[in-house]
Amino acid sequence: MQNRSITAVSPAIRDDIADLTTYRALPTPHVALVDPFLFLNHHGHQVYASHNHGLPFGPHPHRGFETVTFIMEGDIAHRDSGGHESVINAGGIQWMTAGSGIVHSETSSAAFKRDGGPMEILQLWVNLPARLKMSAPNYIGLQDAQIPRLNADDDRVTVRLTAGEWDGQHGPVTPLLDLTVMTISIKAGGTFRATIAAARTIFFYLVRGTLSVNGREVTMRHLVEFAHDGDMLEAKASEDALVLLCHAEPIGEPVVSYGPFVMNTQAEIRTAISDYQAGKFGSIL
Repeated sequence: MQNRSITAVSPAIRDDIADLTTYRALPTPHVALVDPFLFLNHHGHQVYASHNHGLPFGPHPHRGFETVTFIMEGDIAHRDSGGHESVINAGGIQWMTAGSGIVHSETSSAAFKRDGGPMEILQLWVNLPARLKMSAPNYIGLQDAQIPRLNADDDRVTVRLTAGEWDGQHGPVTPLLDLTVMTISIKAGGTFRATIAAARTIFFYLVRGTLSVNGREVTMRHLVEFAHDGDMLEAKASEDALVLLCHAEPIGEPVVSYGPFVMNTQAEIRTAISDYQAGKFGSIL
């Protein structure tokens, strides 16, 4: 057993979208890729007034990866070209497999636009290997009560497990990849510990609070990168903290992206664009 070495701690970059406060943690000038994790936007925290326009993400396409969206506060009204429609409230998650191609929108509910309120959202993009990029599109929406809570360190640590395994428990989502996804709340004075095989890539983003991570101090809105030289992760909180923690085997394939499409070659990007323009991704009625 050996602690993983930390290779970098990088700040999220302010990159607002319309009136939505946004910090982009990946990619940034400091880190381009944490294979297979492609992208993370941290929207908020902010408070919307009543009679607002809500989230600005109208219908748009994706191909070649999966999106995982954590609704910390507020809500998201989802619609897609596969016929899925839901409103997921605070504490819930959305897991969408874009696969061969999907069109979706992510807006706010009518109630949120009418009444306003606090909003905070994380959206993570997870790459798919070439053999899975053209998988059938799919969508799963889970409310807060459908995501298990697992406690540790005398209840000073709470793990909300979305996918994969931790402490003998399994999350409700079964991803296409061998992927573990969780958020971790750590109260001041609490310690989270996990054993993660050295070959796996760790994605660790501190949403809020201050932690000592394998002996190094990390503050809010920072992404931590690790070497593959150990299997132990330890995070000690000096103040209440919230972490997004994921891990997976790296894919190790070329990544070619163009806006909402992530493929392996430029030719595949051109095909994705032409397929979308030809209506092959479907539409939202």
